[in-house]
Amino acid sequence: MRSGEVTMRQRGFGYLLVLFMVAALGLMLARAGKVWHTTAQREREAELLFIGNQFRRAITSYVESSPAAARQYPARLEDLLDDKRSGVSKRHLRRIYADPMTGAAQWGLVQASGRISGVHSLAQGQPLKTSFGERDAAFSEATRYDQWVFSLDPTGTTPP
Repeated sequence: MRSGEVTMRQRGFGYLLVLFMVAALGLMLARAGKVWHTTAQREREAELLFIGNQFRRAITSYVESSPAAARQYPARLEDLLDDKRSGVSKRHLRRIYADPMTGAAQWGLVQASGRISGVHSLAQGQPLKTSFGERDAAFSEATRYDQWVFSLDPTGTTPP
């Protein structure tokens, strides 16, 4: 009888040890998931800044390519891909990028006189990044991604 009792106790102890190990592994995986999520969000924010600034540069280039007397913003984002106003096709932007925060190629448009003067993400999430360079300094006060507005470069040409 005694030998049977010792075996049962040993089995119970081993089972309890396995349960603790599974719980510890679960906690470590939860922490790793949180770190992965934060890292992925930071990468998407960096990509949003890059793409937004590509749109900003393209809009600035489009305005500067206009005749001096009739400077204007593009009417559609597609106008940045193929500008035929001067008779020669000019590309201000390689492609209409997808918004890294939403995954869709749809952007919020900032309009002036019915034309596009800037873009912004449609994502409502709260940004992790709070400090920016001079060009994007206005984003420091933003509490959502849709408040990161990439409009005509203030150091560039005067808007029409």
